[in-house]
Amino acid sequence: MKCKVKLEKGSRERLKSFSDLHEGDLIVHDTYGIGRFCGISQIEADGIKKDFIKLAYAGSDVLYIPVTQLDVISKYLGAAEDSAVRLSKLGGTDWTRTRQRAKSAAKDLAKQLIALYAKRARLPGHAFAADSAWQTEFEESFEYEETTDQLVSVAEIKKDMERPIPMDRLLCGDVGFGKTEVALRAAMKCILDGKQVALLVPTTVLARQHYLTACHRFRGYPVQIASLSRFSTPSDAQKTLRGLRMGSVDLVVGTHRLLGKSVQFKDLGLIIVDEEQRFGVAHKERLKEISGNVDVLTLSATPIPRTLNMALSGVRDMSVLEESPHDRYPVTTYVMEYDRAVIRDAIARETARGGQVYYLHNRVDTIDKTAAKLQAMFPEKRVIVGHGKMNEKQLGEVMQTFTDGEADILVCTTIIEAGIDIPNVNTLIIEDADRFGLAQLHQIRGRVGRSSRHAYAYLTFPAGRVLTEISQKRLAAIRDFAEFGAGFKIAMRDLEIRGAGNLLGAEQSGHMISVGYDMYLRLLEEAVLEEKGEKVPPPRECVVELTVPASIPDTYITSSFERIDLYRRIARIQTEEDASDIRDELCDRFGDYPDETETLLQISLLRANCMQVGINEITDKNDTLCFYFTDFTFDKIQPLFEHPQLKGKVLLNAGERPHLYIRLHRKDNRVALAETLVSVLMASGAAKS
Repeated sequence: MKCKVKLEKGSRERLKSFSDLHEGDLIVHDTYGIGRFCGISQIEADGIKKDFIKLAYAGSDVLYIPVTQLDVISKYLGAAEDSAVRLSKLGGTDWTRTRQRAKSAAKDLAKQLIALYAKRARLPGHAFAADSAWQTEFEESFEYEETTDQLVSVAEIKKDMERPIPMDRLLCGDVGFGKTEVALRAAMKCILDGKQVALLVPTTVLARQHYLTACHRFRGYPVQIASLSRFSTPSDAQKTLRGLRMGSVDLVVGTHRLLGKSVQFKDLGLIIVDEEQRFGVAHKERLKEISGNVDVLTLSATPIPRTLNMALSGVRDMSVLEESPHDRYPVTTYVMEYDRAVIRDAIARETARGGQVYYLHNRVDTIDKTAAKLQAMFPEKRVIVGHGKMNEKQLGEVMQTFTDGEADILVCTTIIEAGIDIPNVNTLIIEDADRFGLAQLHQIRGRVGRSSRHAYAYLTFPAGRVLTEISQKRLAAIRDFAEFGAGFKIAMRDLEIRGAGNLLGAEQSGHMISVGYDMYLRLLEEAVLEEKGEKVPPPRECVVELTVPASIPDTYITSSFERIDLYRRIARIQTEEDASDIRDELCDRFGDYPDETETLLQISLLRANCMQVGINEITDKNDTLCFYFTDFTFDKIQPLFEHPQLKGKVLLNAGERPHLYIRLHRKDNRVALAETLVSVLMASGAAKS
């Protein structure tokens, strides 16, 4: 249970760290406000060279912060244009007042959110029974090996379902990471309790895909599955509606038709919403009406910012799939002007290895002409066309032909965007890629690379077209974020590009822009805890300044971006396990690390432990190691004077600012002495006080 809670919290923390930092970016410092990141500077102090992060503020103000404190800054996200953001001025009270106004606004919003979710929590829900033998058998019949994240997410969802209040959980996982299997296990649990499941999807093509997947997974079990979309014939639709009313249909897969007034369930127990960002406001309002005391599981690869915010702020429960399936490779992505020769080579290379190609041309009026050009280019290949204006029979035949491998190239519109899973298709070509949204491009790219083969995506735009700044940023982001798990980064970058103006309405957007998304989010988290009546942990900070070499040398890691990223992650170390994970990663990626990097890891862990025992500063001056406390008491420090390694070494200065100090000798190891003192305090229970 402890592990599960830790994982859920960790998921939110990992999400927050998914904003990359480059020189010139705006940042937010917890204490000093909005500044501009100017890279790493090396400064010599007391004969020791150390790395500092340089931040520029209003006017000519500059702030240098040690790399060990990189956890106190975050990338600024908020306004769509940098020019709309005013840099803070060092000194004065402007930043404090701005932050206070934002905190007050966050409190108002927290009250509304808590009221909304408290109302749901008061509704009587169905407490599903514990797993039966059939549930176990169903899960064991899965033909692939589950990832650890999948197993943890399934356990979290089942725990929610077994509670007597309605579930509202968001399942985030990148395209191809196994969200559907997790959802179907929840569906089976619901069905085995005699209740019905509605799987709501945004497109008819995705509805068909999920319907076929569900039929395959539930094969051999007495589960009645139906589908409902605009392609359903009147007689089939009536039969499905009757089955839902009578209770003979256990699982229905459908588009927004499921939200129609004519759809009535005998005993609905679970609603699964796939890609909720594709549904409009009216659909979501209708969903609220029918989901009252029903469990809701929302699936998303790139959650819309509002949903992301709700999950991050702790108001909504969230499970995360970060682990990529076994034997998969990231999609190699090219952003380029349309070049007929390059496209010809890409198609020829894919078909030569027996693979298939998606060619996305998103205009129905000219799609046949485009297909004819490709057919002339490759007369020996079979080129077929698919788009959303075809009727069910036509589109069904096209998709079946392509799925069966009887055609080489599918020229299509965005009908392939969600849910299509054909492992043999591993080259994607998109025309006019600059006209698509960032999340949409990520989803479309996710249609390839769904097997153990290397996959390729060519995002093209017409030669000579002048791209807007936002289009350039989108295409650069989709190219940069090609690795597995990039969906969260995409969501955050999408927020950065579009700005947060429409995130939570006009009342909140001004405050969010004034302090940045990350800071606002933390203020909202605190406000939510206060509104729930829970204790908000006091902010803890510790400055450790020791005259020892502690850095990641540029001779070890040459990329300044990678060094900054690692500095930030090292600054966030909380446990020995965190430090060990980073040690392993350093060895795997860069080889044996130097002594000064090991010292950096030790100091970061020391900082975290200092915060636990109430030490807020350690200084090393004039051969004296000084320890300052947030809340100094003699009872707390008493065990230090009796410890065999410290007895006679630790002295007390009871002056205006009481502190402990140790006189250093030439051979003393400063870090080891500090670690010993802090570990004694932790062992004596000071961390609990």
